[in-house]
Amino acid sequence: MMPVDRARTMRRTATGLIVLMAALFLFTGRYLEVHPVWGYLHAFAEAAMVGGLADWFAVTALFRRPLGLPIPHTAIIPENKDRIADTMALFLRENFLIPNVVARRMATMNLAGAVGSYLADPKASRDTRIRAGAGELAIEVLESLDPERLGGQVRSGLKTQLERLEISRVLGQMVDAMIAEGRHRILIDKIIRWSGLVLEDNEDMVRAMIHERANGLLRLTGLDERLANSVLDGLYKLLAEVLVDPDHQLRDKIEEGLQELARGLREDPEMQERVERMKREMLSNPAIGDWWQDVWERLRAGLIGMIRDGQMEGGGYVGETLAELGAALRDDTRLQTQVNRFARRTAVGVATRYGDQIVQLVSETVRRWDARTLTDRVEGAVGRDLQFIRVNGTLVGGLVGVAIHFVSGVL
Repeated sequence: MMPVDRARTMRRTATGLIVLMAALFLFTGRYLEVHPVWGYLHAFAEAAMVGGLADWFAVTALFRRPLGLPIPHTAIIPENKDRIADTMALFLRENFLIPNVVARRMATMNLAGAVGSYLADPKASRDTRIRAGAGELAIEVLESLDPERLGGQVRSGLKTQLERLEISRVLGQMVDAMIAEGRHRILIDKIIRWSGLVLEDNEDMVRAMIHERANGLLRLTGLDERLANSVLDGLYKLLAEVLVDPDHQLRDKIEEGLQELARGLREDPEMQERVERMKREMLSNPAIGDWWQDVWERLRAGLIGMIRDGQMEGGGYVGETLAELGAALRDDTRLQTQVNRFARRTAVGVATRYGDQIVQLVSETVRRWDARTLTDRVEGAVGRDLQFIRVNGTLVGGLVGVAIHFVSGVL
């Protein structure tokens, strides 16, 4: 079923009212001598026709030439299309895209609270359209990111931040905190187990070293093999004792070494310089950049695959995430303040940086429209209200005619 053109319906109503006034004018003209009331009706119809026709001319002259006649100052909108485009753009620039105006209007809006209330609504969080839209948006963002450019930007940003960071002091503080909280004991256990595994994997190398360093007499009598077995057995026994005895002397030595390392990282300029030099060499190593690039690509591909396969939506994951985000935005006033401030600064920044481009886009878009397109769009937007002007002009004109007829009769 085609939608009703309300503007056209109202146009026919206004025109029909003028035709009705013309019929009333002709009909009442025959009975002017019969009774004074016919004179009032005749005056009403006459003035109504004049008012209606005048308003018809005024409204029609905005969009086209009345009856196709080349009357001056008609077809105002088509003839002044470019000037209208410039005026609309200037109005937009002066009233909406001024940074102060944008900031003032954004300051009265609690955008974060409104978005949070909507997302926290269970109906919104279960809305498959929101989940699908969020997934599609995430895929588009992930696919649109230039891997080389993004990887380069991230590497550059990380390198800049790490170069500013005194990593030796940070490492020293981390070791101190680890020892104070007793977490170094777990590290010592792992070091002992790792040492045992390394020794087991390299027994042949240890035996070869002992054989090479043994004198000819030991090798001749075969004692070098016994010596190698004794050394390996002693090392395995020592590692086992340290592993099972939390108070072993070697543990204390390791802990003292960690404390000395932490102190050196915090206070020894020479050690700090060595650590910083190692940090700079590591950051300058192309292998680090290649490693990050590979990590990012695998992460990006994995996220895209999970979203497309619906794994991210399993168990309402996206819906629950959106609901949690909405609840945080709705209930946390500090978070609202931060988000609203960010939105306000973003809007002001857009108005400041791109206001002229937006205005130019509006102006050029309207200029590219042909006269018929512009006329149809404007008339479609305000045509119905303009037809009400014609109706009002007809009725008001009739009432003025009655008033004039009364005054002339009295005088």
